[in-house]
Amino acid sequence: MEMRRYGVEKYSSTGLLASSVDRGWLGLSAELRSHNDGIVALNITRPDTEICVDIRGNGSVVTRQGGGVFERTVAERGTIWLSPAGLQEDFVDLSDPVPEIVHIYLPASHFSPESLGVDLDESVVASLRYESGQDPLVAGIASAIVSELKTQTSSGGLLVETLACSLAARLFQNHVSPSPPRASRRITQAGLDRRRLSRVLEHIEANLEGDLTIDHLASIANLSRFHFARTFKAAIGQSPHQYVSAKRLERAKALLIRGDESLVDVALALKFSCQANFTRAFRQVTGQTPGQFRAEFRLK
Repeated sequence: MEMRRYGVEKYSSTGLLASSVDRGWLGLSAELRSHNDGIVALNITRPDTEICVDIRGNGSVVTRQGGGVFERTVAERGTIWLSPAGLQEDFVDLSDPVPEIVHIYLPASHFSPESLGVDLDESVVASLRYESGQDPLVAGIASAIVSELKTQTSSGGLLVETLACSLAARLFQNHVSPSPPRASRRITQAGLDRRRLSRVLEHIEANLEGDLTIDHLASIANLSRFHFARTFKAAIGQSPHQYVSAKRLERAKALLIRGDESLVDVALALKFSCQANFTRAFRQVTGQTPGQFRAEFRLK
Protein backbone atom coordinates (compact mmCIF):
# COMPACT_ATOMS: atom_id res chain seq x y z
CA MET A 1 0.00 0.00 0.00
CA GLU A 2 1.13 3.57 -0.70
CA MET A 3 1.06 4.64 2.93
CA ARG A 4 3.10 1.62 4.02
CA ARG A 5 5.85 2.16 1.43
CA TYR A 6 6.12 5.87 1.84
CA GLY A 7 8.49 6.08 4.82
CA VAL A 8 11.02 3.72 3.28
CA GLU A 9 10.84 5.57 -0.06
CA LYS A 10 11.61 8.85 1.69
CA TYR A 11 14.15 7.79 4.32
CA SER A 12 15.26 4.32 3.11
CA SER A 13 15.31 1.35 5.48
CA THR A 14 18.32 2.72 7.37
CA GLY A 15 17.52 3.56 10.97
CA LEU A 16 14.10 1.89 10.98
CA LEU A 17 13.47 0.77 14.59
CA ALA A 18 9.81 -0.30 14.44
CA SER A 19 7.01 -0.19 11.88
CA SER A 20 3.25 -0.67 11.74
CA VAL A 21 3.48 -2.41 8.35
CA ASP A 22 2.56 -5.86 9.68
CA ARG A 23 0.13 -4.70 12.36
CA GLY A 24 -2.95 -4.37 10.16
CA TRP A 25 -3.61 -0.85 11.45
CA LEU A 26 -6.35 1.23 9.87
CA GLY A 27 -6.48 5.00 9.96
CA LEU A 28 -2.76 5.71 10.01
CA SER A 29 0.65 4.10 9.64
CA ALA A 30 3.72 4.84 11.71
CA GLU A 31 7.45 4.22 11.88
CA LEU A 32 9.89 4.71 14.73
CA ARG A 33 13.27 5.77 13.34
CA SER A 34 16.71 7.05 14.18
CA HIS A 35 18.44 9.43 11.76
CA ASN A 36 22.08 10.22 11.14
CA ASP A 37 23.21 13.81 10.70
CA GLY A 38 23.21 15.40 7.26
CA ILE A 39 20.52 15.51 4.60
CA VAL A 40 17.97 12.73 5.22
CA ALA A 41 15.42 13.50 2.48
CA LEU A 42 15.28 15.36 -0.83
CA ASN A 43 12.50 16.38 -3.26
CA ILE A 44 9.58 14.49 -1.72
CA THR A 45 5.88 15.03 -2.38
CA ARG A 46 3.85 13.29 0.29
CA PRO A 47 0.62 11.38 -0.49
CA ASP A 48 -0.48 11.63 3.16
CA THR A 49 -0.04 14.20 5.90
CA GLU A 50 3.17 13.39 7.78
CA ILE A 51 3.57 14.25 11.46
CA CYS A 52 7.03 13.72 12.96
CA VAL A 53 7.53 13.88 16.74
CA ASP A 54 10.86 13.78 18.57
CA ILE A 55 10.67 11.20 21.35
CA ARG A 56 13.88 11.95 23.25
CA GLY A 57 15.20 15.35 22.20
CA ASN A 58 18.93 15.91 21.74
CA GLY A 59 19.32 19.48 20.52
CA SER A 60 19.89 18.68 16.85
CA VAL A 61 19.11 21.60 14.56
CA VAL A 62 16.59 20.50 11.94
CA THR A 63 16.60 22.61 8.78
CA ARG A 64 13.98 21.98 6.13
CA GLN A 65 12.20 23.64 3.26
CA GLY A 66 8.90 22.89 1.57
CA GLY A 67 6.11 24.72 -0.20
CA GLY A 68 8.15 27.92 -0.24
CA VAL A 69 8.62 27.84 3.56
CA PHE A 70 12.11 27.65 5.09
CA GLU A 71 12.46 26.83 8.78
CA ARG A 72 15.09 25.86 11.32
CA THR A 73 14.08 24.14 14.57
CA VAL A 74 15.99 22.80 17.58
CA ALA A 75 14.88 19.23 18.24
CA GLU A 76 13.58 18.90 21.79
CA ARG A 77 11.48 16.17 23.33
CA GLY A 78 7.93 16.56 21.98
CA THR A 79 8.87 18.82 19.06
CA ILE A 80 6.58 18.19 16.09
CA TRP A 81 7.13 18.73 12.37
CA LEU A 82 4.00 18.87 10.25
CA SER A 83 4.03 18.31 6.48
CA PRO A 84 0.65 18.46 4.69
CA ALA A 85 -0.32 15.98 1.97
CA GLY A 86 0.53 17.04 -1.56
CA LEU A 87 3.25 19.50 -0.53
CA GLN A 88 6.70 19.12 -2.09
CA GLU A 89 9.44 19.10 0.52
CA ASP A 90 12.77 20.21 -0.96
CA PHE A 91 15.07 18.86 1.76
CA VAL A 92 15.46 17.91 5.43
CA ASP A 93 18.90 18.42 7.01
CA LEU A 94 20.02 17.45 10.55
CA SER A 95 23.01 19.01 12.34
CA ASP A 96 23.36 15.97 14.66
CA PRO A 97 22.01 12.41 14.82
CA VAL A 98 18.45 12.06 16.12
CA PRO A 99 18.13 8.81 18.14
CA GLU A 100 14.35 8.34 18.22
CA ILE A 101 11.64 10.06 16.22
CA VAL A 102 8.21 8.77 15.22
CA HIS A 103 6.85 9.39 11.72
CA ILE A 104 3.06 9.22 11.49
CA TYR A 105 1.25 9.16 8.13
CA LEU A 106 -2.38 10.27 8.19
CA PRO A 107 -4.54 9.80 5.05
CA ALA A 108 -6.85 12.48 3.66
CA SER A 109 -9.96 10.46 4.58
CA HIS A 110 -9.57 11.57 8.20
CA PHE A 111 -10.20 15.17 7.20
CA SER A 112 -13.61 14.44 5.70
CA PRO A 113 -16.86 15.85 7.17
CA GLU A 114 -17.93 12.29 8.06
CA SER A 115 -14.77 11.68 10.07
CA LEU A 116 -14.49 15.03 11.86
CA GLY A 117 -18.20 15.61 12.33
CA VAL A 118 -18.04 19.10 10.78
CA ASP A 119 -19.30 20.48 7.49
CA LEU A 120 -15.95 21.45 5.99
CA ASP A 121 -15.06 24.01 3.41
CA GLU A 122 -12.36 22.28 1.32
CA SER A 123 -10.11 25.33 1.59
CA VAL A 124 -9.83 24.79 5.34
CA VAL A 125 -8.17 21.38 5.01
CA ALA A 126 -6.02 22.64 2.14
CA SER A 127 -4.67 25.34 4.47
CA LEU A 128 -3.02 22.83 6.83
CA ARG A 129 0.35 24.44 7.60
CA TYR A 130 3.91 23.28 6.94
CA GLU A 131 5.31 24.08 10.37
CA SER A 132 7.15 22.86 13.45
CA GLY A 133 6.93 23.58 17.17
CA GLN A 134 5.36 22.24 20.34
CA ASP A 135 1.88 20.75 20.68
CA PRO A 136 1.50 18.68 23.89
CA LEU A 137 -1.64 16.93 22.67
CA VAL A 138 -0.04 15.80 19.40
CA ALA A 139 3.05 14.72 21.36
CA GLY A 140 0.86 12.70 23.73
CA ILE A 141 -0.89 10.97 20.83
CA ALA A 142 2.51 10.19 19.30
CA SER A 143 3.73 8.73 22.60
CA ALA A 144 0.75 6.36 22.72
CA ILE A 145 1.46 5.26 19.15
CA VAL A 146 5.11 4.61 20.00
CA SER A 147 4.06 2.55 23.03
CA GLU A 148 1.85 0.39 20.80
CA LEU A 149 4.65 0.04 18.22
CA LYS A 150 7.02 -1.20 20.93
CA THR A 151 4.55 -3.39 22.85
CA GLN A 152 1.53 -4.73 20.99
CA THR A 153 -1.80 -4.99 22.83
CA SER A 154 -4.85 -7.04 21.91
CA SER A 155 -6.91 -4.06 20.79
CA GLY A 156 -4.09 -1.87 19.54
CA GLY A 157 -5.82 -1.50 16.19
CA LEU A 158 -8.84 0.11 17.85
CA LEU A 159 -6.56 2.36 19.89
CA VAL A 160 -4.72 3.53 16.79
CA GLU A 161 -7.97 4.23 14.91
CA THR A 162 -9.17 6.35 17.84
CA LEU A 163 -5.83 8.18 17.99
CA ALA A 164 -5.99 8.83 14.24
CA CYS A 165 -9.38 10.53 14.67
CA SER A 166 -8.09 12.60 17.60
CA LEU A 167 -4.95 13.55 15.69
CA ALA A 168 -6.91 14.73 12.65
CA ALA A 169 -9.25 16.76 14.89
CA ARG A 170 -6.28 18.39 16.63
CA LEU A 171 -4.60 19.31 13.35
CA PHE A 172 -7.87 20.75 12.08
CA GLN A 173 -8.31 22.69 15.32
CA ASN A 174 -4.78 24.08 15.80
CA HIS A 175 -2.75 23.76 12.62
CA VAL A 176 -4.73 25.28 9.77
CA SER A 177 -4.30 28.86 8.57
CA PRO A 178 -6.91 31.38 9.75
CA SER A 179 -10.03 31.13 7.64
CA PRO A 180 -13.07 33.34 7.09
CA PRO A 181 -15.92 33.04 9.61
CA ARG A 182 -18.23 30.07 9.11
CA ALA A 183 -15.77 28.19 6.91
CA SER A 184 -16.95 25.12 8.80
CA ARG A 185 -19.77 24.27 11.14
CA ARG A 186 -20.48 21.43 13.52
CA ILE A 187 -22.72 18.68 12.16
CA THR A 188 -25.48 17.93 14.65
CA GLN A 189 -25.43 14.28 15.64
CA ALA A 190 -27.48 12.38 18.18
CA GLY A 191 -25.68 10.92 21.15
CA LEU A 192 -25.05 7.25 21.84
CA ASP A 193 -28.45 6.41 23.29
CA ARG A 194 -29.25 3.12 25.03
CA ARG A 195 -30.52 1.45 21.85
CA ARG A 196 -27.44 2.34 19.79
CA LEU A 197 -25.09 1.50 22.65
CA SER A 198 -26.74 -1.90 23.07
CA ARG A 199 -26.20 -2.69 19.38
CA VAL A 200 -22.53 -1.73 19.62
CA LEU A 201 -21.89 -3.75 22.80
CA GLU A 202 -23.65 -6.81 21.35
CA HIS A 203 -21.51 -6.57 18.22
CA ILE A 204 -18.31 -6.31 20.28
CA GLU A 205 -19.26 -9.32 22.40
CA ALA A 206 -20.03 -11.40 19.30
CA ASN A 207 -16.79 -10.44 17.54
CA LEU A 208 -14.08 -10.43 20.22
CA GLU A 209 -12.16 -12.99 18.17
CA GLY A 210 -12.76 -11.08 14.92
CA ASP A 211 -11.72 -7.73 13.49
CA LEU A 212 -13.22 -4.82 15.39
CA THR A 213 -12.71 -1.37 13.89
CA ILE A 214 -13.80 2.12 14.91
CA ASP A 215 -15.20 2.63 11.42
CA HIS A 216 -17.54 -0.35 11.73
CA LEU A 217 -18.56 0.33 15.34
CA ALA A 218 -19.28 3.96 14.45
CA SER A 219 -21.38 2.84 11.46
CA ILE A 220 -23.43 0.55 13.73
CA ALA A 221 -24.12 3.58 15.94
CA ASN A 222 -24.69 5.77 12.86
CA LEU A 223 -22.14 8.31 14.11
CA SER A 224 -18.90 9.79 12.79
CA ARG A 225 -15.71 8.10 14.01
CA PHE A 226 -14.69 11.04 16.18
CA HIS A 227 -18.18 11.56 17.66
CA PHE A 228 -18.56 7.83 18.33
CA ALA A 229 -15.27 7.60 20.26
CA ARG A 230 -16.24 10.54 22.49
CA THR A 231 -19.82 9.44 23.16
CA PHE A 232 -18.82 5.81 23.80
CA LYS A 233 -16.40 6.92 26.52
CA ALA A 234 -19.05 9.20 28.01
CA ALA A 235 -21.54 6.31 28.13
CA ILE A 236 -19.23 3.52 29.33
CA GLY A 237 -16.49 5.36 31.18
CA GLN A 238 -13.88 3.69 28.96
CA SER A 239 -12.65 4.32 25.45
CA PRO A 240 -13.57 1.67 22.83
CA HIS A 241 -9.96 0.43 22.99
CA GLN A 242 -10.01 0.06 26.80
CA TYR A 243 -13.40 -1.67 26.77
CA VAL A 244 -12.42 -4.18 24.07
CA SER A 245 -9.06 -4.83 25.79
CA ALA A 246 -10.84 -5.74 29.03
CA LYS A 247 -13.35 -7.94 27.22
CA ARG A 248 -10.60 -9.73 25.28
CA LEU A 249 -8.73 -10.36 28.53
CA GLU A 250 -11.86 -11.99 29.94
CA ARG A 251 -12.16 -14.09 26.77
CA ALA A 252 -8.48 -15.06 27.01
CA LYS A 253 -8.96 -16.28 30.57
CA ALA A 254 -11.99 -18.33 29.51
CA LEU A 255 -10.06 -19.92 26.62
CA LEU A 256 -7.10 -20.69 28.88
CA ILE A 257 -9.35 -22.27 31.50
CA ARG A 258 -11.12 -24.36 28.86
CA GLY A 259 -7.69 -25.65 27.93
CA ASP A 260 -8.35 -27.13 24.49
CA GLU A 261 -6.37 -24.52 22.53
CA SER A 262 -2.64 -23.92 22.50
CA LEU A 263 -1.27 -20.65 23.82
CA VAL A 264 -0.36 -19.52 20.33
CA ASP A 265 -3.91 -20.26 19.09
CA VAL A 266 -5.36 -18.21 21.94
CA ALA A 267 -2.95 -15.37 21.09
CA LEU A 268 -3.91 -15.35 17.41
CA ALA A 269 -7.63 -15.66 18.19
CA LEU A 270 -7.44 -12.48 20.25
CA LYS A 271 -5.64 -10.56 17.45
CA PHE A 272 -2.06 -10.68 18.73
CA SER A 273 0.57 -11.08 16.02
CA CYS A 274 2.49 -13.66 18.08
CA GLN A 275 2.50 -15.55 21.38
CA ALA A 276 5.28 -13.38 22.83
CA ASN A 277 3.19 -10.19 22.52
CA PHE A 278 0.19 -11.97 24.05
CA THR A 279 2.30 -13.20 26.97
CA ARG A 280 3.72 -9.74 27.61
CA ALA A 281 0.30 -8.05 27.55
CA PHE A 282 -1.37 -10.76 29.68
CA ARG A 283 1.36 -10.60 32.33
CA GLN A 284 1.22 -6.80 32.41
CA VAL A 285 -2.45 -6.94 33.42
CA THR A 286 -2.62 -10.10 35.56
CA GLY A 287 0.93 -10.47 36.90
CA GLN A 288 1.09 -13.98 35.40
CA THR A 289 1.97 -15.46 32.05
CA PRO A 290 -0.88 -17.27 30.24
CA GLY A 291 0.85 -20.59 30.95
CA GLN A 292 1.09 -19.83 34.68
CA PHE A 293 -2.57 -18.80 34.75
CA ARG A 294 -3.64 -22.04 33.05
CA ALA A 295 -1.43 -24.20 35.30
CA GLU A 296 -2.69 -22.49 38.45
CA PHE A 297 -6.31 -23.06 37.46
CA ARG A 298 -5.68 -26.75 36.83
CA LEU A 299 -4.28 -27.12 40.35
CA LYS A 300 -7.52 -25.80 41.90
